[in-house]
Amino acid sequence: MNWLELSVVVDGEAAEAVAEALRPFAHGGVAIEQVGGQLPSLADDWSVEVAGPVVYAVRIYLPDDEAASVTLCRAEEAIWHLGQLYPMPAPQVRRVAEEDWTEAWKAHFSITRVARRLVIVPAWREYTPQAEDVVIILDPGMAFGTGLHPTTQMCLSALEDLLRPGMHVLDLGTGSGILAVAAAKLGAAAVLALDTDSVAVTAARANVAANHVEPIVRVEAGSLDLAGAGTWDLILVNILAPVIIRFLEAGLAARLRPGGVLVAAGIIADQAPAVIEALAAAGLALSEQRQINDWITLIAARPGGQAPNPFLRYRSG
Repeated sequence: MNWLELSVVVDGEAAEAVAEALRPFAHGGVAIEQVGGQLPSLADDWSVEVAGPVVYAVRIYLPDDEAASVTLCRAEEAIWHLGQLYPMPAPQVRRVAEEDWTEAWKAHFSITRVARRLVIVPAWREYTPQAEDVVIILDPGMAFGTGLHPTTQMCLSALEDLLRPGMHVLDLGTGSGILAVAAAKLGAAAVLALDTDSVAVTAARANVAANHVEPIVRVEAGSLDLAGAGTWDLILVNILAPVIIRFLEAGLAARLRPGGVLVAAGIIADQAPAVIEALAAAGLALSEQRQINDWITLIAARPGGQAPNPFLRYRSG
């Protein structure tokens, strides 16, 4: 199948708004990739100084079929309306063959060490692990989540800090399944990975199988309603600020056991106050704020019980 890629290059303030505007038209979710300024890398204080202006490419993909022209027109119209409130360039559109898309990823997706132990290894590369390495074999396909984006990096590092063996983990918006696989390999007893997009579900299931964690990780098509009435020790939500807020309003906090922890990521810096307010309104206590460039990750706990890591340091950007 051939695909159409629609992209808009904007600054950090506009990136999330553009992503929300394009989301209804996307097949497989919305990608936000830093394309200008210093590329992110993990730092001890979770703050990275930026050399030069930071800009982001917001991208969606849709099948190049008979409905494509109508969908593109609607997406471009949505960006035009948004541009009346905040100046931005016109969207760029190009055709991409699926095999070309895959090969383009392979060209720049290299072995990546995240935090102390986690190592992301593309399925087509060879790697000899060191003694303490926790290796995640990954082929994202057309799903999002490779470990290259700062939000995913911060989530993975938070998993290293927070996850204790035997925990039950919920991964909302799993994408490629990278966080679910990492949780399983770090010792989770059970992981439920949910995504509303069929491309993501297929990719996540393949990555779960490639990492031999099928007995631990269950991948399903769906959203918060599939989490059931039980509670979880750790919930991961690496999506966008408005979606996180909607989940909190829909009762996400009640899915945490007392003392359980929520890791909320995919948040542009100027959207963080709204998410922090929603966390407080849901009865969760903010314990950490991590930051790389314009991206914020918030860690909050449900009062009661024992926190997963009593030695957790407070880090802020």
